[in-house]
Formats: sequence, C-alpha cells, structure tokens
Amino acid sequence: MEFWQILCLVTYCFIVAFLSIYGLHRYQLLRLFYRHYSTPTPEPDRFETLPAVTLQLPLYNEYHVVDRLLNAVAQMDYPRDRFEVQVLDDSSDETRDRARQMVERLAAEGLDIEYIGRTDRHGFKAGALAAGLERSRGEFVLVLDADFVPPPDILQRAIHHFTDDSIGMVQMRWGHLNRFYSLLTRIQSIFLDGHFVVEHTARNRSGRFFNFNGTGGIWRKQAIYDAGGWQHDTLTEDLDLSYRAQLVGWQFRYLPEIEIPGEIPVEINAFKSQQHRWTKGAVQTAKKVLPKIWRSSLPAKIKIEATFHLTANLCYIMMLLMGLLTLPVLSIRSQLGWERLFIIDLPMFSFATMAISGFYITSQRVLYPDWKRQIKYLPMLMAVGMSLCINNTRAVIEGLVGHESSFLRTPKYGVTGRQSQHQPRKYSSRWTLVSLGELGMAFYFAVALYYAWTTNLYWGLPFLLLFHVGFLYTGLLSSGQSWLHQFKTRQPAASIAS
Repeated sequence: MEFWQILCLVTYCFIVAFLSIYGLHRYQLLRLFYRHYSTPTPEPDRFETLPAVTLQLPLYNEYHVVDRLLNAVAQMDYPRDRFEVQVLDDSSDETRDRARQMVERLAAEGLDIEYIGRTDRHGFKAGALAAGLERSRGEFVLVLDADFVPPPDILQRAIHHFTDDSIGMVQMRWGHLNRFYSLLTRIQSIFLDGHFVVEHTARNRSGRFFNFNGTGGIWRKQAIYDAGGWQHDTLTEDLDLSYRAQLVGWQFRYLPEIEIPGEIPVEINAFKSQQHRWTKGAVQTAKKVLPKIWRSSLPAKIKIEATFHLTANLCYIMMLLMGLLTLPVLSIRSQLGWERLFIIDLPMFSFATMAISGFYITSQRVLYPDWKRQIKYLPMLMAVGMSLCINNTRAVIEGLVGHESSFLRTPKYGVTGRQSQHQPRKYSSRWTLVSLGELGMAFYFAVALYYAWTTNLYWGLPFLLLFHVGFLYTGLLSSGQSWLHQFKTRQPAASIAS
C-alpha cells in the first residue's frame, strides 16, 4: 500500500472509532430510558395559594403567528390577579403594530399584559428576557416562543412541582402543530421526539443534567439570578443557563406528560439555520461550562454525560470527513477485498445505524399508537441527518474558533396540520453556499455509487445511497425553496409596475 492509502485508512479507522463511541453513548441513553421510563413523575404537593407567575413572550418579526399566540395566552387558566404577561417585542416590521393592538385589546378585557418594545435588540433573545425579568412581579417565569400554542391548563398542571424548594425549572414536552405538513416536518418531528422522549427522560430521571429548551418551561426567578442571569455570549442561552443553574445546586424536573405544541419549520433553509444556531450554541456552551463542570465535585456520571451531551456535534465533522474519504476508501477496498475491512465497518454499523434506529423508534412507540407507520421514514431521517454535516460542521468550527454571528430567527408562518396559510409569506430563510456544497457532495456520492457498482462492492451501496439521497434532497430543496420565494416576492412588484 502507498503512503496516502495508509493515511486514508488510519484516518478512516479513527473516524469509525470516534463515531462508534458516540453511538455507544446512544445505547447508554436507551438503557437509562428503559430503566427509568416506568418510574412515574413525582406527585407534588399543592400550593394552598397559587404563586404569581410571569409569562414572557419574546418576539422578533412574528407577523404570521403573534395573533395565534396571544389568543391562546388569553385562554390560559390561572388566577388573573397572579398572572402577568410580558410581550417582549424586538421586531423591526409590522409585527409591532399587530402586537400592540392585541395587547391593548386583551388589556381592555382584563388581562394583566404589558408590551415591552426594544429598538437595539442588544443580547437578542437573552437580552429581551433579561430586560423583562427586571420588570416582572412573578416569583416564577414561564417562557413561550411565538410559534407555540399553550394549552389552557399548563400552569395549573405544572406550577405545583415548585412546592419542592429545590426545583429551579420544569420543562414540558414539545408537540408538533404541523407534523403531517410535509416529509421535512415529519422527519423533524421524529428528530425532536427522540430528544424529548428518550434523552430528556434518560438524563433527568437518572440524576444527570438536562436542559431547558428555550420555550415550554417554567423557571423559578431566584434560580435564574443565582445562576448569573440570562447571558448572551452563546447562541443557546437556554442551554447555557441550564448548566449554570444546575452547577450551583438547583434541581430540574422534566414533565413529559404535559405537551405544548409548536410549529416546525416548513422550509429546509429555516431548518438548517435553526440547526446551525443550536449546533454552534452547544459548542460555545461546551467551551464555557465544561471546564467548570470537571473542576466541580459533581459525580462522575454527571460529568461524563455532560461531556457527551455538549460535544456530540463534533460527530458532524467526522461524518463530513468520512464522506470525503469515501472514494479513496472504496479504492482501497477494491484492492484488499471487503472482508478485511468488515471488522472495521461492523462497529460503525452497530453503534451508529442500529443505535439511531432504536433511538427514534423508541420515541415513536412511546408517543403514537400508529408508531409502526413511522418506521418507513427512518432511512430518510438518517439520510437528512447525514446531509446536515456540511451545515453543522461550519457551525462547529465557528463555535470552536469563536467566530461571532448574530441570532438568526427561524421564520414561522402559522402552519398547522397539512394546511398552509393563504396569505403571502413575509419571511424566508436566506440561501447560502452550503447548498452548493450539498449538491456537490450529491454528485460525489453518485460517482462513488458508480465506482462501487463497477468494482462489485455491492454491500456498500445502501450506505452510499443514503448519503447521496440526503445531500441531493437537502441541496435541491434548499435551492428550490429559495428560488420559489424570490419568484413569488417579485410577482407582486411586477404586477404593480405593469
């Protein structure tokens, strides 16, 4: 073998070993889930007098969903003399007028609601939450993003868990308003279900750290202050605050039985933008809090789980490198024979593919009676997950090197079920050069498929096909949706000009 072939093979073996370790961690989370899932949520005592609660609604250009959100908030079942609503509006468009009108109407109907508008957007969402917190009168703070629709009884069901003075935050499970809207939303719903059903349950009930998800959670105000308050030096202020609060001793509780439905991004570019923000923010948080966690006197199981949790996105770099090494490794296989490398590939298949399948099938079994129908989406889910490696590798590198970027919101359109709104969409996520990279990788894997077929490496075709389909789907959908949005926005202007 030549030197470059040895180098490729060594690198490939390292990547397989790295991904296998994180795949094994998924098995560990599944084991913890099945061990603790049957344990019921502790039944809390009851407040004799319900405490004051502040509901914070951070907004930024939410024209399509602000009415839906505020109408749902007005129906929430909680004593009006102990319920305060803050509309934290950093918008730069017509959302401001729409929100003000809704606030005035609801205030006239007797709801204690305040419109707080900022113009500088300092600190983005974290800055808005911090500004509102200073003016709040509630002992507890419920945070809801604009794309969520709270059921009326969530406060009545969740607030009593704070009768335990050690509880600093309770997180409720996300549901999906538009799960059936498209293939993309179905895939995203499965991704999110895996996180909320398996990961949160396994971590919280086994005594490990887990995190507030930015919305659908209630904080004890004192826990926020004890942790140092909302900080905006990461793009995931929720994850950052969660770890800081648990580091100073506050306990968290997960309530999977309480579901708060939210809207899933319907555009692939919005999904990728959201993934970029979450990925980069997790890396920033890892750099910020992991040294403190390892210097603390916390049990080893908490330190190890926190490390896996906050560094899991490094796998995207490995996936991209593995993808780029595909053709060189195929060339080596054609010379050595597939049998000699099978012992290397087996761990990756077992710890990655099978672990991912078991992870997401478990979440669907728990939530849906028709869970078997979801199995058919798993190949596409894995394909899309692989295709995110370019988008998310960029996010990981930016987080590692400290590249500063703004908080990019995820556009919401008021989509529920399979139906889309009929009014023109005001917002669209921007197209980036990442889409060209994805299409380039799709072509690369088409060449790899041809090479594997002509050299009789048939056993590798399913894996190569997953990569090819994932990159092709993501790249074409990103380019197509961007072009379609530009076309639709130009049509009215052309009509007016004519």
